Amino acid sequence: MEKQRIKIVTIGGGSGQFALLSGLRETMGTDITAVVSMVDSGGSTGRLRDELGILPPGDILKCILALSPHQNTSRSILLRRFKHDRRLAGHSAGNMLLTMLSRYTGNFPAGVAALAEILDAKGTILPVTIDRATLVAELTDGRRIFGEEAIDLPRGNQRERIKDVYLVPHHHAAISVYPPVLDAIDQADFIFIGPGDLFTSVIPNLIVPGVKQALKKTSAKIFFNINIMTKFGETQHFTGRDFVIKLEAHMGRQVDGLIGNTTRPRQAILDAYALQKSYPVKIDISHPFWADRKIILTDILDDTADIVRHDSQKLARVIETII
Repeated sequence: MEKQRIKIVTIGGGSGQFALLSGLRETMGTDITAVVSMVDSGGSTGRLRDELGILPPGDILKCILALSPHQNTSRSILLRRFKHDRRLAGHSAGNMLLTMLSRYTGNFPAGVAALAEILDAKGTILPVTIDRATLVAELTDGRRIFGEEAIDLPRGNQRERIKDVYLVPHHHAAISVYPPVLDAIDQADFIFIGPGDLFTSVIPNLIVPGVKQALKKTSAKIFFNINIMTKFGETQHFTGRDFVIKLEAHMGRQVDGLIGNTTRPRQAILDAYALQKSYPVKIDISHPFWADRKIILTDILDDTADIVRHDSQKLARVIETII
């Protein structure tokens, strides 16, 4: 009798989910579904969204590349940006291809599935919603910032912390979750949230109506891949507990476990991050808050990079142990 495959759902966006999926791609006996945030508003992605009225392709493209066995070759081609044509300048080849596939098939998920088929992606990639929306951050002083790019890149040395974020629909009275996302969450054995910017990559998935309710009902074990560093304007001064408290408030339930890093980045890298008011996230495992949550603290740092990021293979090995 064939052993039943383990269903894994990842929730996030940006480079964090790329790192996670790149490692999980080779995990045997699993079916992977990536649920991806749809609020990216910067660069090529933002221009295509504004000029052509499409959903932002950037984070979806990263997930397709992460799950492709041809990742290295595909990245060198699809992440290359046009330079010479006035209209194309600044756009990546992958964003343009995904945009054209979506317009030709008539809908964004079909375009995503088509590109995933071309690249032989080892999993399913789902936009959390197919409704266009703008991410809005409310700061502790009452001001509001509109757009993921503006939230992600605070201007100047002073900015109040984010109190909360919400979505404003473009052409509908409300935003709804893409139905296959609910099916994936319901059928999952394990759900891994993050790593990624808390307010611009992770929480935007959870505030899409329907996602919170699905996470509250699922029997899947939910683990949170916590960030290695804080981020100015979003999570400055956050401890591991602060990350989890904010996440659980938007989930409406506790996480079953937390995956955190124990390895200290090189001092030269820490010095560079300190100039951006970014510091390692501290996790006090002696606090009673963690009593009914599993904590896995280990080396998941990519020590070959000049930036702080998760090591795909190290993270995958931790997840293989969990499942």
